[in-house]
Order: sequence, then structure tokens, then C-alpha cells
Amino acid sequence: MKIYISRLVMLAIAAFTMLAVTAKPKDRVVVAYVCSWTDLRLPDPTLMTHINYAFGHVNKAFNGVDIQNPPFLEKVVALKKQNPNLKINLSIGGWTSGNFSEMAATQANRTAFARDCRRIVDKYGLDGIDIDWEYPTSSESGISSSPDDTKNFTLLMRDLRKALGSKKLLTIATIQDGLYIDFRACVKYLNFVNIMGYDQSNPPMHHTTIHRSPLSGHISLEEGIDAHIKNGVPPEKLTLGMPLYGRGDHSNKILDKFMKTGFTDGRYVERWDSIGEVPYLADKTGKLVWGFDNPQSWAAKCQYIIDRGLLGGMYWETTEDNAQRDGQVTIYESLLKNNKGTIPLKHVLVLTGGKSVAVVRQIIEQLKQLGEKCHFDVTELADDAAYTPEYFDRFHLIYQLDANLSKWGNQARKEFETYVDASHGAFFAVTDATVKGWDWYNAFSQDLRVCPLNEKYWSNTTKMGRNLFCVGNDAKAEEVIPLLMK
Repeated sequence: MKIYISRLVMLAIAAFTMLAVTAKPKDRVVVAYVCSWTDLRLPDPTLMTHINYAFGHVNKAFNGVDIQNPPFLEKVVALKKQNPNLKINLSIGGWTSGNFSEMAATQANRTAFARDCRRIVDKYGLDGIDIDWEYPTSSESGISSSPDDTKNFTLLMRDLRKALGSKKLLTIATIQDGLYIDFRACVKYLNFVNIMGYDQSNPPMHHTTIHRSPLSGHISLEEGIDAHIKNGVPPEKLTLGMPLYGRGDHSNKILDKFMKTGFTDGRYVERWDSIGEVPYLADKTGKLVWGFDNPQSWAAKCQYIIDRGLLGGMYWETTEDNAQRDGQVTIYESLLKNNKGTIPLKHVLVLTGGKSVAVVRQIIEQLKQLGEKCHFDVTELADDAAYTPEYFDRFHLIYQLDANLSKWGNQARKEFETYVDASHGAFFAVTDATVKGWDWYNAFSQDLRVCPLNEKYWSNTTKMGRNLFCVGNDAKAEEVIPLLMK
């Protein structure tokens, strides 16, 4: 088989151009919520300063705390071995989490609850407590409430601070409006306040715009920050919460899968709200059907955090991010590494190791030059010797040149199958040697054979989804471009 450099480079340009993207302060924080029900994947502890483990709940006796999945909490605490400076809090509450009103109503209950919080902090080696009462004086989430909740919330913060002492952390999560809480009375007990900057509306409105725009819900992030400052929280005690997920009709599999693959079957188009500084998907009438964030909007929000002089950022929650952790990496690089809104590099893995050494070397060098222009880096893998679990997940695109994949071990094959089948990234192969002599790959791909990409082919393919690309030498760049990841 002849390999034509010009054709390969043309296809490479088609692939990687789609990847293009248009003195950290000592005390800045990045708070990550890690949920008890997501225990199959631990976060990367180097990307954050704080973890809020969600959740604990006020017990039925109103005098203590029940923790969800304590064994996973222990695993999360063990992440301190990788990042000794990491702070870990137990977050108590969450949407529909009740018993707060009854617990906070009496001095006896508050004292017992606060002491149990201290017991848990000491037992698990935690750094503090985060209270997520949604919301004092409100039964919106189906929990009990009382007109006295706001006053009692302040008393609860006082009693928690007394029990925890001055060296442990006490934080709260609050609604954007800054309602329900007397901040001027209780902020002195708090280390900082996490504004939940998301879930403020449903389509056709966007749930997390920075500024007021025609697509904003009932409040923007800017308005939420202003409300908290007006109500007595200094900027240096505020973190702005950002979502790592999209909001829309999750029963629509095309929309839900967009967050992983970037593909929508052409039924929707991605647009950018230049005022709100957020992306969204629109239907053919132009109506917003899916509001979400991407590296550009996360970077914009981080820059806004810096410009407003806030303490830092927060996000919900780590497993809502994609396999490459684009949201977490963007927030880390923007707030902790570079002190400016930063869109991180995309990562491309090139599979080599065949006999076309000279040709491959030329292509690799050209790809690296292209990466400098199009904001991606290139890693070459000649065999599976460098493989480690989740190795593939850091790459947004795997580009096969002349690799002899039949020599891969079983574990590497399994991880590669997961990468493709679970839409963790895109795979792009350019030679008809891709499928010859690779029995396990043929079986996995449902007897895939070399063919140009086209909508008809993909509409009849169910297992691989739209993230696996295998093309022959007759493939044209214009066929590849619409289907490659951005």
C-alpha cells in the first residue's frame, strides 16, 4: 500500500484544525464537589485546592449527621497523599435534604449537631464542614421550613464555629439571589461562601450566563455576585460556582451525548452568546435547547472571578466533566496556574510503530507545527509499553498512522475499546491497514471495513457512535471535517 504524504497531511489538517480555539494569588481557592454516588472515579487532586464531599445529612433525631458512603469518603481523604495541601470538607445537605429546620430550632439540637460535626471531622481527618441548606424559610425542595430559619441559621453557624474551633473550615453553599440568609450576621463565622452559579433556568433560557443577556434566566452570575456583596459578603469571601454539565432535555439522547462527543446529527447548531459569554445548542428555529459550558466559557468565568477580586471558583461536580477533564483543567490553569482566563491545549495521541518511518517522521513534525497554530500538542505512541489505566482518556483525539495494533496487550485493547465505545474521545485512522489482521478490532467494530465517512454509514452504526473514524485513501477532507471533533 502506498502512503501519500500530501493526502495524510491534508486529512491531519482537517482533523486537527477542528481542535483550534479561537502570579496566582497565594490564597485563591478552587473548590470541587465530589459526590458519594460517583465512587467509580476519583478526581485528580492536583487540580483543586478544596474538595467538598457530598453529602452528609441531618439525622432523623435532629442531633447528628448521617454520611453517605463512608468508605468512599475515606478514599477521598486519602487523596491528600497526592496533594498534601488539599483541604477536604464534608458537605451536609443538598437539594431535598431535610431536617435542617428542626435541628436548628433549639439550642440543644444545634449543640449536639455541631459536636457531631466535630466528631466526624476528627474521625475522618477532615478540614471542615460545608453547609448546603436549600433553603432556610423555604420548602421549595420539599423539606420542612419555618419563618425562624434565617435567625436559626445564624445561630447554627455560631455553634458550628464554636465546636469546630478557629483552625477548621466552615463554608456554606448559597443560591445566586443571596436570599434566605442574614449574611451580615453570620459571615463572621464563615471562611467563605460558595455561590451556586447554575440551575437558574431551563431552556429556552440559559442557566448560567455571566452577564444579563436575552438568554439569561431570572438571574445572571454578575447579578448574583452583586447581590451577595450588597447583602454583606466581601468579595474575598466569595467563590463562584460553575457547572461541568449542560442543562436541557436529558431524555434526548442526541443532546445528552453532545457533551461527550460534540456531535448532534446536524439537527442542532452550536452557537455563542457573546453577551452572556456561554455556548448553547439551538434548533433549526434558533431556539436554545441545551445550555452548557465549554473551555471558552469556563475561562471567561474564571477571568470574571479574577476581575471581581473574588476568592476563587467552585464547580459541581467532578464526574460531570468529560474524560479529558476539560472543565477542571481550564479552571485550574485559569485560577491557580496562570492567573488569567486560559483555554488549555487539546491533546492528540498519534499511533506509530510500523515500517513507514521516514514518512511518519515528516508527518509528525508537520503535525507539531500545526499544533502550535491550532492549540494542540502531539504525543507519539509506538507500542503499548507506555500504557497505564486511563492512559487514553487524556487525549481528545487518537490518530493512527502505521501502528501495528495487533501487538497490543489485552488490557490496552480493553481500555481502547472503552475509550471508543463510551465516547471518551475521537479515533481517526487513515490507512486501509487499520483493520487488516486485527481480529479483536474487527469484532469490536461490528465488521467495520474501510470506507469514506458519510451520514448514511453512521446512521446504521449503533455501537461505535460518532466518535470512531476509519477512512481509506479515497476519503476527502470535506467528508472528514464535518464529523471530526472541535
